[in-house]
Amino acid sequence: MNTLPSHDWQKRSQSTGLNKPMAWIGVMLLAMLVAVGLARWSGLDPRTPDAAVQWQRDLQFRDLPGGDIAVLDHRTGQQVARFTGEQGFLRSSLRALARERHRESLSGDAPFLLIGRTDGRLTLQDPSTGQRIDLESFGPSNAAVFAGLRLAGSDHAPLKSAR
Repeated sequence: MNTLPSHDWQKRSQSTGLNKPMAWIGVMLLAMLVAVGLARWSGLDPRTPDAAVQWQRDLQFRDLPGGDIAVLDHRTGQQVARFTGEQGFLRSSLRALARERHRESLSGDAPFLLIGRTDGRLTLQDPSTGQRIDLESFGPSNAAVFAGLRLAGSDHAPLKSAR
């Protein structure tokens, strides 16, 4: 009979590079890939659904000759705020949405929607392209730039202009 002693078998299986922990890791990775594939194929969306809209404001943003940004209420046409200086987050957010409009050859005249949700999240959405920016993802100080526009220009406005 031509059998290997048990210690020879162990040496031979170790020389192939496979051992029990590595095999289990491979099985787990394969199982996760199958699970993710099935979830995507079934249409399951892992993102948290949006909370209900608590308030919404339709705003237009205009570049002014001196480099300032005017914020207009789309319904009334009145300027409700004016931003001066660098305003990096505001400018980059608006630039990202405007870039998509330009890519799709759409007019820049349509308003952006500033949406406050019941769970406190804040979204800047472009209904023309379907693009959106979840502002709370960039931290409270950046979201506050847009949050101040909720009541800007009204009698109860905490923000008349920003610097």
